[in-house]
This record gives sequence, C-alpha cells and structure tokens, in this order.
Amino acid sequence: MRVVARTRKSTPSPDPSVELSPAERYAAARRRAEVERTELARFRELLGFPLDEFQVDACLALERGSGVLVAAPTGAGKTVVGEFAVHLALESGRKAFYTTPIKALSNQKYSDLVRRYGAEKVGLLTGDTTINGDAPVVVMTTEVLRNMLYAGSSTLQGLGFVVMDEVHYLADRFRGPVWEEVIIHLTDDVQLVSLSATVSNAEEFGDWLATVRGDTTVVVSEHRPVPLGQHVLVRGELLDLYAGHVDPTDPGVDPPINPDLSHLLRRSNREEIPARRGPAHRGRQQQGRPNRPGGGKPTPRFAVVDALEADGLLPAIVFIFSRAGCQGAVQQCLAAGVRLTTPAEASRIRMVVEEKCAAVPPEDLPVLGYWEFAEALSRGVAAHHAGMLPLFKETVEDLFSQGLVKVVFATETLALGINMPARSVVLEKLVKWDGSSHVDVTPGEYTQLTGRAGRRGIDTEGHAVVVAHPGLDPVQLAGLASKRLYPLRSSFRPTYNMAVNLVAQVGRDRAREVLETSFAQFQADRGVVGLARQAQSHTEALDGYAKAMECHQGDFAEYASLRRQITAREKDLTRAEASARRAEVARTLDGLRVGDVLEIPVGRRSGHVVVIDPGGEAGFDGPKPTVLTVDRQVRKLTVADVGTGARTVGFLRVPKGFTARVPAARRDLAAQLRTAVSDEGHAHTSPKGRVKPTRRVAATDDAEIAELRRRMRAHPCHGCPDREDHMRWAERWARLAGEHDALVARIAGRTGSIAAVFDRICDVLLRLGYLSQSDAAQSGSGDSRASLEVTAEGRWLRRIYAENDLLLAECLRRGVFDELDAPGLAAAVSTLVYRSRRDDQGEPHVPGGPASRLGVALDATVRAWSELDDLETAHKVETTQPLDTGLVEAVHRWAAGRSLDAVLRGSELSAGDFVRWCKQVIDVLDQISQAAPTDRVRETAHKAVDALRRGVVAYSSV
Repeated sequence: MRVVARTRKSTPSPDPSVELSPAERYAAARRRAEVERTELARFRELLGFPLDEFQVDACLALERGSGVLVAAPTGAGKTVVGEFAVHLALESGRKAFYTTPIKALSNQKYSDLVRRYGAEKVGLLTGDTTINGDAPVVVMTTEVLRNMLYAGSSTLQGLGFVVMDEVHYLADRFRGPVWEEVIIHLTDDVQLVSLSATVSNAEEFGDWLATVRGDTTVVVSEHRPVPLGQHVLVRGELLDLYAGHVDPTDPGVDPPINPDLSHLLRRSNREEIPARRGPAHRGRQQQGRPNRPGGGKPTPRFAVVDALEADGLLPAIVFIFSRAGCQGAVQQCLAAGVRLTTPAEASRIRMVVEEKCAAVPPEDLPVLGYWEFAEALSRGVAAHHAGMLPLFKETVEDLFSQGLVKVVFATETLALGINMPARSVVLEKLVKWDGSSHVDVTPGEYTQLTGRAGRRGIDTEGHAVVVAHPGLDPVQLAGLASKRLYPLRSSFRPTYNMAVNLVAQVGRDRAREVLETSFAQFQADRGVVGLARQAQSHTEALDGYAKAMECHQGDFAEYASLRRQITAREKDLTRAEASARRAEVARTLDGLRVGDVLEIPVGRRSGHVVVIDPGGEAGFDGPKPTVLTVDRQVRKLTVADVGTGARTVGFLRVPKGFTARVPAARRDLAAQLRTAVSDEGHAHTSPKGRVKPTRRVAATDDAEIAELRRRMRAHPCHGCPDREDHMRWAERWARLAGEHDALVARIAGRTGSIAAVFDRICDVLLRLGYLSQSDAAQSGSGDSRASLEVTAEGRWLRRIYAENDLLLAECLRRGVFDELDAPGLAAAVSTLVYRSRRDDQGEPHVPGGPASRLGVALDATVRAWSELDDLETAHKVETTQPLDTGLVEAVHRWAAGRSLDAVLRGSELSAGDFVRWCKQVIDVLDQISQAAPTDRVRETAHKAVDALRRGVVAYSSV
C-alpha cells in the first residue's frame, strides 16, 4: 500500500475583477478543461452554485481514489465533499455510509439526502430509528458503524465510501474513541472522507490517516466564505474590537485595540450608562459597590437584543453557558415586551408550532411549558439547550432556519454540527463551567462558537459580538479572536468490549498491533522524540552541576544526601502530625444520626447544619454525612469542610419520608433548623466532638534525625568554607535529577502505552472469566498471556457497547436482573446510564422500598460495582463509573404507565433531560435483549423498551 499524505492549503477563489496574467489564464483554462472531463463536473450540475477551490481540490482527490481529510471553518461548505462521495458511490454501484456524532445531525443529513436522491436510495440507522437500512446510501451515528464492524454485518458488503462528519469529535473524552475504532477497522478498499473543523495539527492527523488508511490527501482551508467582524457591546453601544486600520479577516499577531472601545470600557468603570429599555433605575449603579473592570454592570439581555435589532444584526445566536441562563434570558425578553416578528410571521410561527407538537398528548403540554414556549416563539425569541424536549429543539431549529425566529439563547451544544447559520453570534461571557470549575473559553472554542456568524449567499459579513462584562480584557479577547489554535488530541483508550471483540476477531497479539496504530499511540510516539532530546540536555546539565559541587575535603554528594535525608524526615514528621489531627477531626463526623444538629465553627462550611443522611461506612478520607444548611443547600460534609471539627449541639426530628430532591421539604426543614439554632436552649446540650490539641512532635526528639545530624556534623565536608556554595549546586543537581528520572519514566510509559493498558484490561477479563487461556497455553506450549480465547460470557460482552459494559455484563452473569419486571429492569438499568448534573442530591425513593425486588437488585448491582472497582484498582485500570440512582423513580413510574406530570412532579429533572436519558436507557435495554443469557431477561428487556417508548419519549423527527 502506498502511504502518502499530501497537504494543500487552499486559497479562496480568485476575484473575477482582478486581471490575470497570460500564464495564469492558461493554467486556469487547463484546470477548467480537466475538471469538465470528470464526474465532479456532472455533480456540479446538481448543486446550482459554484465550488470553492478547497472543495474542488478535495473532490478531485476523492475521484482519483485517494482518501481525503478536509479541515475548514464552520459554514465553509465541507459537507459538499461528503455529498460528492455519496454521488461517486451511486454512480459506481457501491455503497456509501455517512456518519455523524449525534442523532440530530444524522436526522438532518438524512433529510437533505432524501430531498436530492429520493427515499428509496437513502436509509437511516441511529440507536432508536431504522429506516431502509439496506439502501445504497445510509446515514448513521458513528457508534452504529463501529458495532457493524465488530459484528461483521452483511450490510458492509459493497461498501465503497465512508464519510465521517465532524471527525474532530474524536477528541471527545467519552465518545471520541469510537471514531478511531472505525478508522482503524475499515477495510483497505473503503475510501475515507474525514470532515473536520479548522485544527492546528491537521497535517499530523493526515500523516496518521496515511499510515493506517494509505494514500490520503489533506486539504486545509482557513478562508471564511463570509468575512467575520469582531465587536464588543458596551452598555448598548456596539464598537469594533480592532483599530480602524486592522483587517478583521487577517488581524495578525497582537493587533491594536480600537481606542474608542478602550476609552468606553474605562469610562464605564466610573459611571453607568442607562440601558435602552426598561425603568430608569435599571441603569443605576447600586450604592456602596465599587465599579469593576471590564464594563461595570452587565448589559441586560433584553438590551442586548435591542442593540442587535437596532444595528441590523439579526438573526442572532446568543451563547449563554447555562441552561437556566438561556431560559431566564427568554423570560427577561418577554417581560420587557420584546417582539421581533410581524403579525404575519407570528401567525406562521404558531401554525408551525401546532403542526410540530400535534403528536404531544394534550395533558402533557402544561408540564412541558408548551404555552410559554409557543408565546416566546411567536415573538421571535427562543432558548436551545440539552435540557429541552428534542421536539422543542427541532422546532426552534426549523423556525430559525426559516428566518422566523430572530434570536436564540443557546448553550455551547448548539455549536456542534446542526445547520443554524446566523448573521451574528453573541457571547455573553468568556468563562464557562466545565463540570468541575469555571474555565476560560479557549481560542479553538471561540472559533467554533463564532463560526456560525455569516450566512453564505445572504450576508456580506458575519458579526461576532462579546458583551462587556466584569473582567473583560479587550487584549485577551483580541488574542482569542486572532488565534486559530485548535489542536486535535486523541482520547482513544481500550475498553472491555473492544478487548473481547479484538481478541475474538484477530487474537491477542494482532490486537496489540492494531491498538498500536491508534492516533493516541501515534501522538505519544511523536512526543517521545522531543522528550528524548530534553532528557539528553538534562544529562549534560547534571554532569556540569556535579562538577560544580565537587569539594576538596570529601564526597560532597554524600554530604548533600545526608542533608536531604534530614529535610525529608522532618517533612514526614510534620505530615504524620497533620494526619493525626485529621483523624481526630474525622472522628467528630462518626456516629451521627439523622436529625443531629451540627455546629461547624470554622472552615468553608461554617455555621449550623442538620444531618439528613449520616452516610455509610467511613472511607479512606473519613465519613461523608449529607447535611442541609440553613439556606436550604444539600451538601456532603468532608473532613476538609469542618476545620477543627464539627460539634453536635442539638437534635431535630426529620419527617419520615423526607426527600432532599423536593424543594418544599428542604425549605421546611431549613426553617426548623433556623428556629432551633436561634433558640438558646441548644447551648445547654452537651457538645460532642471537641478536638483536643495534639502534642507536637519535636524534630529534636526524633532518634533518626539525631543520628543523621550527628553523621552530618562528622562529615569532612561540613567544615568546608565553601560548603553553602557547594550545597546550592547540589540542590540544583538533586532537583534536575528528580526531573530527569520522571522524564525517563514518561518516555518508558509512552512507548507502547496503549498496548500496556490493553494488557491490563485483558488481565481483568481473564480474572473474571470473560477470556480464558487457550489449550496450548494451558499445556505449557505457549505464552499464557498471548494465547487467549473468548469464553461464553465474553460473547455476551461482545454485544454490549454501553459505557459501563463490564458492570452490565457482570449483572447479567450474576442474575441480578432475573426477577425484575419491565419497569424494575428499566429502573435498574438507569443506574448504569444516568449521570446527575449535581453531586449533592439526596437518596431517591426506591419504588417498593429496599426489600422489594428492585431494591434487592440495586443492592446487588452496587456490590458488583464495588467488587469490580477493587479489581480494576488492583490492576491499575481506569475504574468503572459509580452508579447514580437519581433516575430510578422517574424511569420506574414512566415504564409503569404513569403520566409525564406524575413522573416529573417534585423532581428537578427537566422534560428534555428525562427524554434524553430514557432514550439512552432504551439503547442499553436493546443490547440486553440481544445479549442476556436467559430468555426471561431478554423478554423482559423487550417489554421494558416498549413500556418506555411512548408519548414524548417515542417522538422522532423522521
């Protein structure tokens, strides 16, 4: 196989108004003649618009038989290359698979291809939808194609082209590895079309594709078809980010900032400028609060909409990195009287909404907030986020693409794939919550988010607008807007399902070789070259430091070692003292009861709390009781939260059946707590939990330190007049030696790192009986680790693709689900799928109680997870995600036939989240219906799927 990666940086099509030289005209004529004789010429007749240079380059390479990687900005028209692959497949009598990362994008692309080629030639395969799966062109999610490859599906016969849309998604931590699995396992005769956002290491990714797929042409275009202007909105006034002489399409490095913008941002620190709409007091600064840098008080969201409308910048997408913020923005606009539609447009919107939502049962409409949703749409305003019902999101997308909805407040999930171009994109802030902390938006994320600004063929310029907010630095913003740093980093890692499938198909030795061809290993091996150069420079520096610390009175390295040992021992004693004190603090959280009132004297949780769950057995870092604060917050207390220790100062009766997930219950109990702590009577309660001061262990009392100091003073170098100079060089040597040792370990760890993880995963599977040693290995005639076979249990695991694949297989093997009915099985499976957005939820109610069949099954599932967690830890394998029981009651109620109102009442779960998680539970239940070892469980899984797939959960847009 020829391994070639040709990279072409495409330029925009030449301006027809510019006079070409004779040589340029001749070259252009020859190129046109060459193109006219190709299949591409016939494809162009179907399009009705001219192709850009990068599209022509990629399509010609594809027609020559090469694989292609196309990296271009959002909205540049990359999908034309994928559609040309579909055209080539149909013309040559072969099949084409068009893969996408999400179902919504698959549905959209399916509709596009059906309009062009007809429903009989196009199919759709997603986790919950199957339409014409044997068609010559099939749109699918990437996971579906991966599952086909492992199952050896007959649908793969005749496959000629695979289009991987949004291939940069392989950097996603949770689902990214699937892209690499598909790329590695596709047969050599399949041409691969990889469509990516602009990434800074496209050439590196192309080199890897050439290594694993053969001849690959890399086409990179950084040209936006619609130029993008950069602006800042300060108190209702829109200003350019850059100085007037700067070209916003090519600002260069450290471009100068617009002086008017800098002046207005500074002035806004001293005075407030009234907003355009609403009462005058909205613009006044609160007394006693100093101005903060970056624009003072943030601009109200309705005022942002006013400013965009006044400057002719609608339609717009306003990115707010919060679901609640998106919904709140819509409510603000409605309350402020925002109306962006004409009566005719509002009437058309209401008709579309009624048609789209006709399938929703009337009794569910109030629960879903339908009337508020429809009213906002009729005014041209909408939200778009993952917590919304999929039907509502699709309605918003449809109306926005028609130009009827003018402003959409969205979270960053909108930035992926869905075709919703706008004239303007607005970012409310440049900081977002990543699930664990607030982090700055990166240059790559900024490019992705603002890439939707500018509608090709409609707008002459797109507009990226950042709303001035506290902390906004225009220089930092210019750095975000002018950089194109978006490196693609592999997230590939072996999984249990991957391991058993590879061993079954190619054996363990070949499986290791396959995994070593991954992009993750490719990047790791390339990184080793740089690390090795760094290690060599370390070695040379260490030799120089050793020479500089030489002492004429003796071995100074030995003397320096004694001093380091003394320092290390002193640190050990300090840590031991801190550990003892921590243990004493932890004891104040032991033995608590539900209802105990605690006083936390100092620390980040200082104040009074009431225990609502004393927690289970104390773990490595001490007990973690769940408590309710006086301001109704549910928290898990840790040793780090309670400072010098918690004190039990009273007792409250917690109502039977108290559920922390119910806001009213939290409110009532917090009120009781406030009353109790204000009552002086609790002061007479005997306080429990005072921490006695520990006796400090003096270093002078330690025999080991005394001996080390005696040897140090007796050493010849101790009397050297240049001792401290030598010691400074010795400290430098020791620090660099530590860095060098760590670097050498990193080099060793990177070489073959993916295969090493695979080996450890195989060891876990061997221990649990999903793999076994072959007869040759057992007889001693072969390598026991190399000769592995898949057992009967392993064959079940081959058909389980859930994130917690091995835990699910263990539950099936142990018969955990055998006695459950359909609602119970659905509820139990939800614990393997669901991931709460918050970590302070109280314990949910288990239908039937702990002694019910479901309660017993959940206990058995927890035990299986705990044992698996211990085994994975022992084998140094990434541990399985812990269970989350937060969806148990809701799923059980829905599968039992309860109404949507009954399911969501008293819950903080949104309807959209509920539907999304239900579909994921259905996906796993489908796998159980194929993989379960008993007929009873397979039948129950089928019934559970039918029980869940009703009402709003059953809706599909195709």
